[in-house]
Amino acid sequence: MKLKDILELLEGELLTPDADIEVDIPCAFGSDLISDILMCTKESTLLLTGLTNPQVIRLSDMIDLLGVVFVRGKRPPQDLIDMAIERELPLITTKMTMYKSAGLLYNKDLRSCQI
Repeated sequence: MKLKDILELLEGELLTPDADIEVDIPCAFGSDLISDILMCTKESTLLLTGLTNPQVIRLSDMIDLLGVVFVRGKRPPQDLIDMAIERELPLITTKMTMYKSAGLLYNKDLRSCQI
């Protein structure tokens, strides 16, 4: 599934306007716990989270994040968006809950990442 399809499906807003939304997303993972994200993402993935702190962006230096979807209408501060732009990491915000977002993606055959 392409990131542009995810953006549309989740009725999201792209926060990093120059991001490549043609990138293929093989899987997704959702969590609000940094320790779970680090432990459970063993492959290139899309992260669904409600965390809007800089550690979320710094994770992309340690694991292969293809993008971050902020759920529940969360909107990160501009300095966090700037960090993502520097790393060419696409950021999306959606008003949907993590549960609904994950369910919609799952129903469109986006698989869960391997843990």
